[in-house]
Amino acid sequence: MTFLFLKAALFVLCAIAEGGKMKYSLRRTNPQNHKHGTPLFKKMLDETKTHAVKSEHLLSVEDHDFTMRPAFAGPAVPVGVDVQVESLDSISEVDMDFTMTLYLRHYWKDERLSFPSKHNKSMTFDGRLVKKIWVPDVFFVHSKRSFIHDTTTENIMIRVYPDGHVLYSLRVTVTSACNMDFSRFPLDTQTCTLELESYAYTDEDLMLYWKSGDESLSTDDKISLSQFLIQKFHTTSRLAFYSSTGWYNRLYINFTLRRHIFFFLLQTYFPATLMVMLSWVSFWIDRRAVPARVSLGITTVLTMSTIITGVNASMPRVSYIKAVDIYLWVSFVFVFLSVLEYAAVNYLTTVHDGTDRKLRQKTLPGTCDISSMRTMMLNEAYGRPESNGLAGYTQTTVSSEEPAEKQDPMAVCLSIGPEVKGAKKRTLRGLRIIQNTHAIDAYSRMIFPGAFIFFNLIYWSVYL
Repeated sequence: MTFLFLKAALFVLCAIAEGGKMKYSLRRTNPQNHKHGTPLFKKMLDETKTHAVKSEHLLSVEDHDFTMRPAFAGPAVPVGVDVQVESLDSISEVDMDFTMTLYLRHYWKDERLSFPSKHNKSMTFDGRLVKKIWVPDVFFVHSKRSFIHDTTTENIMIRVYPDGHVLYSLRVTVTSACNMDFSRFPLDTQTCTLELESYAYTDEDLMLYWKSGDESLSTDDKISLSQFLIQKFHTTSRLAFYSSTGWYNRLYINFTLRRHIFFFLLQTYFPATLMVMLSWVSFWIDRRAVPARVSLGITTVLTMSTIITGVNASMPRVSYIKAVDIYLWVSFVFVFLSVLEYAAVNYLTTVHDGTDRKLRQKTLPGTCDISSMRTMMLNEAYGRPESNGLAGYTQTTVSSEEPAEKQDPMAVCLSIGPEVKGAKKRTLRGLRIIQNTHAIDAYSRMIFPGAFIFFNLIYWSVYL
């Protein structure tokens, strides 16, 4: 009886054990308990990795007051700076500014961020940690617009080392003022400066310096501008004083730009030179072709005015004379003088033609005055003996004037003409030299090109 009871109990225990195994197996193979594509068996944990610790707890962010600078009430915090220029986007002469995109990096030590570590040499964080710790308040002096890139997230990186050294890097685009001198434009060289300075901390609290001297500034080899050639980048630093707050460390990024001249040669200098040369064509056109010479002169003057207006429209309204202004206005004067030259030629031609017409009427043979000829003919008629009853008186009277009366009136007129004409030539000889319009055009063909070539030699020797 006892044997049967033990056998029945053993059977029940086996049945219970088998049911538990089947339930556990169904639970593991149930499709509702795991996602599609995941392994059926749980992956073994890597025993080489340690337990994760929150960065705030590791850096002890909550245990310190980061509203104050490191070593508060102590010596100034040295903050090293280096810059990598990514691109020089634009240079605006009208607004007198430039736009630059750069990577700005700060280096300092904050012992409050030190942490013990045996394996990790540093920890890297994004911009979310910036709001919880102290960072230098560097800003761009004389900047008009600036922003930190935020695509896809804010382009900010913080790297903390176990001993408390911090690297703070951000990608910034800044538009800053640049005081340009256009007295030699477009043959000029401009030097622009980007200035960095702490806004709140004087040199007693924060000391800004270039981390590696001149090597703190690096540029991308692909940087290029359409109108300028980048000659060099260099760094400087000095103290800046404000009467209300004190002395501040200021860092300078200086870069020198030389303008490409070829664009302005094609767009400004060559057209102006061609207009001046075109105005000289009128010297070879007949002085009587008034419409041709007048229209040519007016066209060149208006074209020069258009060139001057176009150049000044793209430049700031400065109160001094630029190099391009000198060239354009001298060219305009040459064109204007060619118009005045034809005005003088046309006027003198009119005066000369009128004078010649009067001289021909007075000095040509057979053109004596009719009243003079009539008087001479009457004197001859009354002086003849057969036409007057008082023969003796007439003869005695006429005898004294016989040489004059025996002359033919036409002969007397012909003899007077050359004498009068010679006298007129002697009195107007100096005036005819000026009135020789052919000579004025001939001299202009040599004087105008020679003077313009001489001006170009002086201009390019001074500004190049």
